[in-house]
Amino acid sequence: MSHRKTTPMGQPGDADLRLLRIYRKVVECGGFSAAEIELGISRAAISMAMSDLETRLGLRLCQRGRSGFALTEEGAEVYEASLQLLASVEGFRTRVNGLHSRLKGELNIGITDNLVTMPEMHITHALSALKERGPDVRINIRMIPPSDIELAVLDGRLHTGVVPALKTLPGLDYLSLYEEASQLYCSAEHPLFKSADITTKTLASYDAVVPAYAQTPEIKAIHEPLKAAASATDREGIAFLILSGRYIGYLPTHYAERWVRDGRIHALNPERWHYLTHYSAITRKGAQPNLVLESYLEELERLVSK
Repeated sequence: MSHRKTTPMGQPGDADLRLLRIYRKVVECGGFSAAEIELGISRAAISMAMSDLETRLGLRLCQRGRSGFALTEEGAEVYEASLQLLASVEGFRTRVNGLHSRLKGELNIGITDNLVTMPEMHITHALSALKERGPDVRINIRMIPPSDIELAVLDGRLHTGVVPALKTLPGLDYLSLYEEASQLYCSAEHPLFKSADITTKTLASYDAVVPAYAQTPEIKAIHEPLKAAASATDREGIAFLILSGRYIGYLPTHYAERWVRDGRIHALNPERWHYLTHYSAITRKGAQPNLVLESYLEELERLVSK
């Protein structure tokens, strides 16, 4: 039985961190070509950097060629480990820079999808104020599911996140931001579009799209009368199916407003068929002092308390 030769990695230096940052961008862009623009270096330079990193680690990180770009199992693990390492390095740099009066460093935020149209623009205004206080601060936003945001904040890959308040985790601190109203919608092509009073029995006779993501027991109960004929992993997917004219489903009112205004969708008995979702900003309990994060949270708290 043959054994793969292992090459233990020594202490990572500046050159290794540079290669890992290039690798992170290549993975996030899905290949060398797309990463060219993001990194501002040639595809040949990226290819050389990847070869150097694979040699340094003694691992094959990805498959590239005519068949396209794909991570190996080892490559996926190195990517996850690199996110933690780079976050730790950035955390150290941010903490040291906190000794100076001028804000420097990064703020890594995870946000649940489709919140940009919320009328209470707390996040947007807080980021604007942070940039005013620290022009050199680099802001990185990742649009990922709530469970991924919670995990990334807990393990330090993200400094903070915005998630629906479905459950409280002991390792996180929560700052309540706002409530999001959702209503039941159908499109202009749907038979219920012009119906006035709609009963539970009527709803149960029409196909509905239901969320495939986590919800509170109360919100799940509100969906129970619907005839679940389709599902979607996010609100954009729900909107796609409602706009097809074949399904009814719940959408946040701020997100649906554009289509309501154009007469393309209509809320069904909004006084009856609606619910609220609470959203919070989360941070890790006991995290190392971080002046950039603290400044952002100060602005966020100021806006929420108005």
